[in-house]
Amino acid sequence: MTEAYLTPAGEGSSEYVEKKSRFLGRVFAVSSEDEARALLEAVKREHYDARHNCWCYILKSGQKRYSDDGEPQGTAGQPMLNVFERERVVDVLCVVTRYFGGILLGAGGLCRAYTKAAKDALDAAGICKMQPW
Repeated sequence: MTEAYLTPAGEGSSEYVEKKSRFLGRVFAVSSEDEARALLEAVKREHYDARHNCWCYILKSGQKRYSDDGEPQGTAGQPMLNVFERERVVDVLCVVTRYFGGILLGAGGLCRAYTKAAKDALDAAGICKMQPW
């Protein structure tokens, strides 16, 4: 018997501005690494002019991946991944695109901004419970 799990109800997006930097959060429901990577590439093409496209995904099968995409190590991908682990959401891809505003935020500011963008996008997508019937 398969147990119940939480997943995004659909696609969600958010926008957050901190010291002139724009953070665009996107959340997608995915079911495989190939699907996650294809959506990630599509977002990167869409925002080709952005400074950073940081991302993370967690699959029900156990795979977890994340990338800081040039941000200081541990300030983007891992804090985003923590949002989904804390909410216990799986089969999810999150991409946060940053358009740099010219003002450095520091490690704490970056962590807070990426976490907020990911959480706001998840809230916009909604969470649904999948369980066997």
